[in-house]
Amino acid sequence: MNRDPQSWARLGHALRAAREARGLTQADLGALADVSSRSVQDVEAGTVPKKRMPYTLSRVAAALGWPEGAVDAVLDGAAPPGEGWRDAPVEQAQIDAEQLAGIMTNAMVRATEHATAAEIRAATAIALDELRKQGVIRETNGVQPSTNQANS
Repeated sequence: MNRDPQSWARLGHALRAAREARGLTQADLGALADVSSRSVQDVEAGTVPKKRMPYTLSRVAAALGWPEGAVDAVLDGAAPPGEGWRDAPVEQAQIDAEQLAGIMTNAMVRATEHATAAEIRAATAIALDELRKQGVIRETNGVQPSTNQANS
């Protein structure tokens, strides 16, 4: 059993986020999982168990719709199960700032009806600057890397 405190804290946070996303209180989730609300509080606290995996943990996860094995996967570093977007590790991202700007601009065009092209470009530039600050995309000196293998 994984005894890493950060892994357990991440699991507790993920369980709480899943509960809150469903609009449930701890008491509601306890009733769905057939455990006490104190048990829900304990698993959300992310405290490393002293001896073995609490049996209530699998009940809470199942009541939230998590598949079997998801708790262990999250403890081992996987993203929690859920609907919607999932985070991709930065090292797996295969996109440069120019491609990202194009994707974001196209998305903004589809999402807005009355914005001008200049407003959309400005919003894209702001978003790209923030992504650079966060380390999601690399800073550049304005020169794009060559895609020509002969120049490599």
